[in-house]
Amino acid sequence: MIPHSRPTLSEAEICAVSQVIRSGHIAQGEVVAEFERKVARYIGLRHAVATSSGTSALFLTLMALGVGAGDEVVMPSYVCSAPFHAAVRTGATPLLADVDPDTFNLNPDDIEKKVTPRTKVVILPHMFGLPGPLDEILRLGIPVVEDCAMSIGARYKGGWTGSFGRVAVFSFYATKMMTTGEGGMVATNCAEIADIVRDLRDYDRKPNLKLRLNFKMTDIGAAMGIVQLERLGSFISRRRQIAKAYSDGLKTTGLKLPETPPDRDHIFFRYVVGSRNSERMITTLQGAGIMAQRPVFRPLHHYLNMPSTEFPGTEEVFERTVSLPIYPLLTDEEVEQIIRTIKGVQ
Repeated sequence: MIPHSRPTLSEAEICAVSQVIRSGHIAQGEVVAEFERKVARYIGLRHAVATSSGTSALFLTLMALGVGAGDEVVMPSYVCSAPFHAAVRTGATPLLADVDPDTFNLNPDDIEKKVTPRTKVVILPHMFGLPGPLDEILRLGIPVVEDCAMSIGARYKGGWTGSFGRVAVFSFYATKMMTTGEGGMVATNCAEIADIVRDLRDYDRKPNLKLRLNFKMTDIGAAMGIVQLERLGSFISRRRQIAKAYSDGLKTTGLKLPETPPDRDHIFFRYVVGSRNSERMITTLQGAGIMAQRPVFRPLHHYLNMPSTEFPGTEEVFERTVSLPIYPLLTDEEVEQIIRTIKGVQ
């Protein structure tokens, strides 16, 4: 079976992790601090705070921004449930918006129609490695949290994703663009926000009983992350190489292939195609030993029993899209096998 996703690990990560283990200091320490400095430098921001996951990074960010009961947090319906859980955990109300079916990213026009005086933050995930419409969303005048769980290393008008909003959050889960096993990061130019996040990620040795939890990263994970960050450029190059092979090989199949607006670049965390019969395509590929799947398990508005008519873009991409395997360890032979199999069923 060709997996849908795989981490890209080497002897370099093994050596870095082994060195931390041999040191005897495996919890959060200087290696985490070094990783924070390197991520901040990479994105071009002043501060970065490592966390236990991308979800905890989102939650801590919303807390640092003062989000709470009575506030609304804009997010796409077409996304994993992490932003929803982070917002609800603060006491705020998620305000779901539709996406552009051509880019899978938030639709600024739909946001503008739905915001109210209670709207405090927009969470903008850069879906599948393609930067979202930052200029249009920033013009709304609402603080933007860039969710870069799928887009570290992508550029928008020459700048890194994560460098435009009030705060950026990252996920370093096993199969993300780069990994620390489990882990996340909050990055910002605001010292006050960074200080709040740093305070809230650890409950021990504090002057009061303000609610804090254990959301720390370990030095073991950070050691892996430092190596992965150094290799990120090569990861992106390989993903783009595979994406080009897919686009060249599938251009006559009738599938809707990814498009990249000229003012941004795509790093292909996912290679997502549009199909008239996505379920049949997924079933056929899996029967041939190729693990394809829906890009998003289930839109948030489905869980909440909201009218599908409010989310036409989301409904279109949910019903008609398939995510193909794409990761640096995918071989050229496997790519060719996937292309041949798709051509045989289209």
